Amino acid sequence: MNLSRTSLSINDAPGLLYAGFNQDYGCFAVGLDNGFRIYNCDPLIEQARDESNEGGIAQVEMLYRTNYLALVGGGRNPRYPPNKVIIYDSMKGKPVLELEYKNEVKNVKLRRDRLTVVLRNKVFVYQFSLLPQLLHTFETCDNEKGLAAVSTSLEQAILIIPGKQKGHLQIIDLNSLGYYISVGESIVSETASLNNTSSPFALPNNNTHSSNNNNSSNSNTTRRSMNVSIIAAHSGKLSCIALNQDGTRCATTSDKGTLIRVFSTSTGTLLNELRRGMDRAEIYSIAFNLDSTRLCVSSDKGTIHIFNLDPTVVTHMDHKPRGPMYGEVVVYPAQSPSNYGLTTSGNRGSSLSFMKDILPKYFSSEWSFAHAKIATESRCLVAFGNQKNSITVICADGGCYKFYFDPRKGGECTKESFVRFLKRE
Repeated sequence: MNLSRTSLSINDAPGLLYAGFNQDYGCFAVGLDNGFRIYNCDPLIEQARDESNEGGIAQVEMLYRTNYLALVGGGRNPRYPPNKVIIYDSMKGKPVLELEYKNEVKNVKLRRDRLTVVLRNKVFVYQFSLLPQLLHTFETCDNEKGLAAVSTSLEQAILIIPGKQKGHLQIIDLNSLGYYISVGESIVSETASLNNTSSPFALPNNNTHSSNNNNSSNSNTTRRSMNVSIIAAHSGKLSCIALNQDGTRCATTSDKGTLIRVFSTSTGTLLNELRRGMDRAEIYSIAFNLDSTRLCVSSDKGTIHIFNLDPTVVTHMDHKPRGPMYGEVVVYPAQSPSNYGLTTSGNRGSSLSFMKDILPKYFSSEWSFAHAKIATESRCLVAFGNQKNSITVICADGGCYKFYFDPRKGGECTKESFVRFLKRE
């Protein structure tokens, strides 16, 4: 959530430019107009900070819980030029690698083996090491938000980015990319970091370098065939995208913000179409749970929505009906969910869904089965927590919420805690 590129709200914590989770959602980082901080999510504990009068940090991408961060300067007085990516060693308190570009960096994504840098119309993918090797450059449509997501699984390395056409999504198998020579981009690395044998970065092996040198005559082609597929996800411009842990599913939403679509990354098949609401909204974040059976979504409406994705999580319910919510027409089940206005995935649905072939699409929609409300309607990011049936919400007002949801009853989530990690001073 890069706040430096959006209009400020009266609820925003002063000086906050960025907030984002790490790869396993166990930590989050915030970028400030005077540096950055790292927090553990549960319990909420500040783990590290680097603040000074040297300037602001607009992006902080963590590499799990290691001491390596990818930083991009921002704010009124950027610490680093916005067209540079800085790989920063928080233990040494200094940069160990710089990547410089002709245009502003919109996003950075890290894996242990890959570094992805997103510009407005280009995406650069590197072998992540002390001497990064450029694997490929992809073109996208206008991507002012810097949309990109990478899988965290060691077995599958999947990257998703916007396509060249509006509403299209590119799905890229990062393991299918081969080296080619960078054109027009400069790499500057500190000499000291090159001699640091304790660094976790792995240099490419000599055999790989040898094969690349033998084919260096064509600097603009990959060394092996790429595995890239395209999904026409929405008719409008993409506004938020996400991947599950193993890269087998992706979720997308358009700038309209009413529908979230879940696709198989291997086949491009539409697996789920979920409705957040009827009115336009800006989606700030989408996250899968660990086993990809549920999805959570946050928007500018100040509401967190939780959806079921897998019919196996649905159980027979024996509770009293809760009151209907906006857009809900529901009859609660006494036997089979599919026969009583609920979808087979256990989400809320219309009692008229049996007439979906003749009624507007709205009546066949799947609505969230659980929800939580943020008091200030602040911009926020959401992820499933480490504890079962919990979600963690970090907000631009400097607050961190923890909610629990009932996996059988759904409905309103229970607020377990609220802690303010950034305070107005």
